[in-house]
Amino acid sequence: MKVIENYLKNLLLRLLLFFNPAKGKHFKNKVSDQEKILFIRLNRIGDALVVTPLLHEVRKNIKAKIYLLADKKNYMAFNNNPDIDELLIFNKGIKGFFEIRKLVRNEGINTFVDAHDDVSTTVSFLVALTKASNKFALEKDNKNIYTKTIKRLDSSKSHVVDRILELAKLFNINPDKSSANIHFTPNTESFQKVSEYLLKAFQQNKFLIGINISAGSKARFWGIENYKRIIAYLKKFEANLLLLCSPNDKEHAEQIAEDKCKIFYSEKYDEFGAMISKLNFLITPDTAAVHLASVFKIPVFGIYVKYKTNDMIWSPYKSDFECIITDDPNLEHVDFKEVLQKLKPFIEKYILSSSNVSR
Repeated sequence: MKVIENYLKNLLLRLLLFFNPAKGKHFKNKVSDQEKILFIRLNRIGDALVVTPLLHEVRKNIKAKIYLLADKKNYMAFNNNPDIDELLIFNKGIKGFFEIRKLVRNEGINTFVDAHDDVSTTVSFLVALTKASNKFALEKDNKNIYTKTIKRLDSSKSHVVDRILELAKLFNINPDKSSANIHFTPNTESFQKVSEYLLKAFQQNKFLIGINISAGSKARFWGIENYKRIIAYLKKFEANLLLLCSPNDKEHAEQIAEDKCKIFYSEKYDEFGAMISKLNFLITPDTAAVHLASVFKIPVFGIYVKYKTNDMIWSPYKSDFECIITDDPNLEHVDFKEVLQKLKPFIEKYILSSSNVSR
């Protein structure tokens, strides 16, 4: 059934691209401060976080009202973001399309920005079937539905943040990539909660190592025994160890931690982000946690799956990092000794040089 659904979607998209070209239509050379801009970024939390540098660049240079259309799975990454005036959540299906069309008409939104790095069928329909003076995107296979596009940087040689930042040039903004970074701002209550947790969990204020075991799929779970061995290795250092996980992985975390380290998880992503900010070092599989580490410039050791793709890995944009990468579809064959060989000199560089640690 899913195969048929995808076939019909792709067929409709091809017809839409052929019969509804927008290239050059209605295009206004400059977006003014009086206009309203709708950025669209669906999918997961990591997909949301990598768009925040673009939002910040546009906000710095244009005083227009900024709307952000997010997904139910990623809107929490945009909470408390001062670069967004209004956060919207897209309801999938026909109802969702009509809701957005009505909003665009009632609010007078005249610029759309597809902030996806690749083609999204959902966004393609949304952009093509909604009226706006400007429809911006990276140059992709569906480029005909946009009024203006900009060349997409080579994904095998450029970071995803750099690729998305290219969209700023469609606003006549030349982004300063040397100062750009991911943006995420936990609220005061979340910072207070994690600070209180750490004070209760650890008697001494030592170098804090976070070991995150959760990722976007089961394929990126490295295994209970491997994480136990990592913790056994880290126990030799004068450091506090904190196992991080999603609520769904609580059982795995308890099997890994036993009584050798503390566990932190939360239903609120804001609190997870606040906890990341308190770390001095992070070990994590390929997941959105690396982008949160970049916000706070925390060193990261990543375990990455790079299966059937030439794209550059989604490494932390502004944090020092080291990693191990597998070409397999999962982490099953990632050898502990190989990980330790790379992790050891990288983490020791930070632990041995840290004389003052603060939460």
